[in-house]
Amino acid sequence: MRISVAIDGPAGAGKSTIAKIVAKKFNLMYINTGAMYRAVTFVSMNKDLAPTQVKNICEEIDKMEMHFENDDLILNGENINERLTHPDISKNVSAYASIREVRQKLVKLQQEMSLKYDVIMDGRDIGTVVLKDAPYKFFLTATAEERAKRRFIELTEKNIEVEYEEILEDIIRRDYLDTHREVDPLTMAEDAIEIDTTGLDIDGVVNKISECIRK
Repeated sequence: MRISVAIDGPAGAGKSTIAKIVAKKFNLMYINTGAMYRAVTFVSMNKDLAPTQVKNICEEIDKMEMHFENDDLILNGENINERLTHPDISKNVSAYASIREVRQKLVKLQQEMSLKYDVIMDGRDIGTVVLKDAPYKFFLTATAEERAKRRFIELTEKNIEVEYEEILEDIIRRDYLDTHREVDPLTMAEDAIEIDTTGLDIDGVVNKISECIRK
């Protein structure tokens, strides 16, 4: 029987950072579903495809070969991980991720991965849609201010010029879009364990999740 761990939560809650550590701790394959949606956004924007051009976007997805190496997303043989955190991608990803046909295609890919490997996935709809039967489900959250601060530090360390207030506004906007979209909105699964990461360090969150998995 395959092991599957689902981690959901809003932007900047620390899902990816935590999932990577837990993956190594329990020898799980880490699948960053958010990066997959960002990759679709990246390709679509490079092709000048608006979110309304659904047919063309789906045709591009069919050409995309995605997999993960050392936690990085490899798209058609190229490591594009660094490009996926650019503010332009962050501002537009919700619009592409809310497209029903896009979600259907990526969810199918993610579910196929979970049948082949012991996995940990993080995203917006893992516990409610992608891994509905996962024995371990967690919902990470934090205040918008805390999440904006984390994203600001992350981007400035990469020498990307950003304003904290703009990041905060973007996170609040994305929270609204993610929780109000028609298709698979962000919501906590009924059987998920909620962890507020505000004021908690990484080790503290990892330890809480690890304790639950060991039980």
